[in-house]
Amino acid sequence: MFRSRAKTEKAPTDQVTADLSKQPRDPQAPKGRPTPKRSEAQTQRRRANSGVPTDRKAAMKRQREARRADLARQREALASGDERYLPVRDKGPVRRFVRDFVDSRFCVAEWFLPLAVIILILSVIQVQNIQTISLLLWMGVIILIVIDSIGLSIRLKKQLRERFPDTPKRGAVAYGLMRTLQMRRLRLPKPQVKRGERP
Repeated sequence: MFRSRAKTEKAPTDQVTADLSKQPRDPQAPKGRPTPKRSEAQTQRRRANSGVPTDRKAAMKRQREARRADLARQREALASGDERYLPVRDKGPVRRFVRDFVDSRFCVAEWFLPLAVIILILSVIQVQNIQTISLLLWMGVIILIVIDSIGLSIRLKKQLRERFPDTPKRGAVAYGLMRTLQMRRLRLPKPQVKRGERP
């Protein structure tokens, strides 16, 4: 009855410390590392849920593979004319109409590169008459291309206003004029209409 208090209180504290080692850590106790910011914690959770690799090399590898797959799909779409996988600059009904409008006509500008090569060869020849002819030919080609381009742009603007009154048409005429400078066989996306076939 009159036992010493020190002995009786010692035993329960030993049991408590033994029990604490089995229990989880007290939330108020220090962790030994800084608490992450909320934005960092959310980013880590999203990565864990989305399956995105946290390893930088693996992430870069996955990005490269995705980019290669996108480029392969775009190449196929440029060859076939599939609207879903075309690059952004070629997408949409306005751009499709511009391509068909240009492809259905004969343009002087599409022969610019072959004619430029011929004129360059003629200008190298050290004969005065041939050099004069090449210069006149060069000026004639430039004038014809300018006249043809002005006529094409006027007709194209008119058609775009009639067919797409409420759709944005910014850059459509320039897109068409750039397409005329390419030879028909080398155009991408590939022509979907024949010459003379109106879109």
